[in-house]
Amino acid sequence: MPVEQVTVPDIGGAEGAEVIELLVAVGDLVKLDQSLIVLESDKASMEIPSTLAGTVVELLVAEGDQLAEGAPIVRIEVAGDAADAEAAKPEMPVEETAETEADDQSGSASEAGPTGGDAVAVAPPPSAKLDVVEPAQATTVETPAQQVASDASGEGSAAVYAGPAVRKLARELGVELGQVQGSGPQGRILKEDLQHHVKKVMSATPVATAGGAGLPAVPEIDFGKFGDVEVTQRSKLDKLTAANMQRSWLNVPHVTQFDEADITDLQEFRATLKREAERRETRLSPLPFILKACAVALRDNPKLNSSLARGGEDLVYKQYIHIGMAVDTPAGLMVPVIRDVDRKTIWELAGEIVELADKARERKLGPAEMQGGSFTVSSLGNIGGQGFTPIVNTPEVAILGVSNAATKPVWNGSEFVPRTLLPLSLSYDHRVVNGGDGGRFLTQLVSLLSDIRQLSL
Repeated sequence: MPVEQVTVPDIGGAEGAEVIELLVAVGDLVKLDQSLIVLESDKASMEIPSTLAGTVVELLVAEGDQLAEGAPIVRIEVAGDAADAEAAKPEMPVEETAETEADDQSGSASEAGPTGGDAVAVAPPPSAKLDVVEPAQATTVETPAQQVASDASGEGSAAVYAGPAVRKLARELGVELGQVQGSGPQGRILKEDLQHHVKKVMSATPVATAGGAGLPAVPEIDFGKFGDVEVTQRSKLDKLTAANMQRSWLNVPHVTQFDEADITDLQEFRATLKREAERRETRLSPLPFILKACAVALRDNPKLNSSLARGGEDLVYKQYIHIGMAVDTPAGLMVPVIRDVDRKTIWELAGEIVELADKARERKLGPAEMQGGSFTVSSLGNIGGQGFTPIVNTPEVAILGVSNAATKPVWNGSEFVPRTLLPLSLSYDHRVVNGGDGGRFLTQLVSLLSDIRQLSL
């Protein structure tokens, strides 16, 4: 029987997805579409299914490997017609193949010297840069971050010796290869050289200036000298979430407004639909109503459904309403995106919320299911709390925080009556959204949730 190779399919353009789990071993019988490995990218975790049925004869990857589209995973002795197996196997893009080969060659000690094709100057595009914070005012002393960024804008050396994969990484990091010392054969620049160069520049101590050009580093502390400790490695998703939150917090001037929505009638209406929800085999929480109300408010307040572009020169008004919902998972925070919320019914939204939340907790979300959001809702649900200040999920310009509803006495003009109040927190990018915009959005949202009949208008 023929032996065929299974490769990584289209994973939404993710580069360098890490293998975090092997689901099969040599000798295992696998079925068509059976999961082989679990990959974790900077956007999601995903299981890669087999495109062949048969017996695993060789594993071509290990935990910790970085894979891209087209990378080989396993070799399988096909059970059935070889032609059918070949037709089922996805093609490896030529561009990715060349890059992978260049990666392999970059670490080989037997590699020959530079060739005419390799000895070319590399100038990254003007948009290539590190995610660094620009100082508020000009100074005469560059911080390490500015030194790396200035490498990308400089003329560079006349020629460098590096493979396509290294050049691509240099463009992504915003590093001029002419500034990097190569450690490979014939002085070839390896990925490790790039990483060492960036680490060296970023760890350099900046000269103190009157204007304060850099952020002071938090000193490392040996907590073990105070008592017993346990050190665990943070997951890649956890670290990426932290980096994204820090970038948003440092770059976006945040403002948060608070209000409460009277959802007493909404809760009573939900109770009448409990039997119908069971019949549809779904859960009808307040979240579908909140998403639907947000869609109406976003339609009427388009600034909150926009994004900055060209360094703040342009404002992009989105003609679609895709809303992300933050999901707390054992692996970390994930934000699947529900598309076209304004065009879907409450029941459609309820079903999609359950489906995406379950996929997030099972780490089965694809990259495409976490992209394209224009607004985000972060609900603490029954976890508790009376309010919080959510961080804007940039490049979006606003996010809604939903806390735990509580019954409180409300004055109706003649007496206090018990009402169910839902605390809402709207954070927004003050470069785009001003107090009037945020106030009008939140006031309309409160009105819609207090009288859900308006959602049908």
